[in-house]
Amino acid sequence: MGGQTGESDEGAAPASPDLRRLAVELRRLNGELTRVAHGFAAGQELHPTDVQALSVLLDSTEPVTPSLLRRRLGLTSGAVSACVDRLERAGHLRRVRESTDRRVVHLQYVPGAQARARKYFGPLAEATDRVRGDFSAAELDVVVRFLGSLNEELSAVESPRT
Repeated sequence: MGGQTGESDEGAAPASPDLRRLAVELRRLNGELTRVAHGFAAGQELHPTDVQALSVLLDSTEPVTPSLLRRRLGLTSGAVSACVDRLERAGHLRRVRESTDRRVVHLQYVPGAQARARKYFGPLAEATDRVRGDFSAAELDVVVRFLGSLNEELSAVESPRT
């Protein structure tokens, strides 16, 4: 991230203190969410990537296919197949054939599995609700707009291959 996070790139001006604080808080948030997600994965005998796949299923506004999951998670086809197999065996999702084209497979979150996740992530939701109560609707609108715009920008960034 270099100069954009307050760290010095050679020849680049350091970022403003506000930008550095924002980067630090975003990394802390990512770390805390990752810690909680890894705990859920371990308790369910899943891989952390499997929890990311469940998030895609939960949040998607369109039917999720293995190829959509591959694109969203940046995985190979083989890695997605292994992930879907684990999640299906663990009772978290099911494969459903699209009725008009039997080759099309949709992945669906199993309702009972959603209840298990809700129970585990309940304290996270409660903490979020407590913090949310400290902000006005207008402030929350700005936060949501910022996070949505940031996610859009980040989704377009190609990961460098080293």
